[in-house]
Amino acid sequence: MLESLLNAKVVIDLASEYVCLGTLLGIHDGFLELKNADLHDLRDTDTTRENYVASSIITGIKRNRKRLFLSRSQVVGIARLEDVAGL
Repeated sequence: MLESLLNAKVVIDLASEYVCLGTLLGIHDGFLELKNADLHDLRDTDTTRENYVASSIITGIKRNRKRLFLSRSQVVGIARLEDVAGL
């Protein structure tokens, strides 16, 4: 099922106060691999998770990592960026 998201721009909601946007490169047992990713700490801004993602869709992903590995145990949800509702 996750394989259908390979090489797509995705938004990943994490259990912590982070949200991640980027291109999904790989799906591994314990982690997800992304490229050109934005790992955003929501504690650094006054915006909500939803508003940050909506802004990123309009202005583009603000890459702060060329390559990133996320622990799958922290993932709450993952979707294609283009499938985010209400946009």
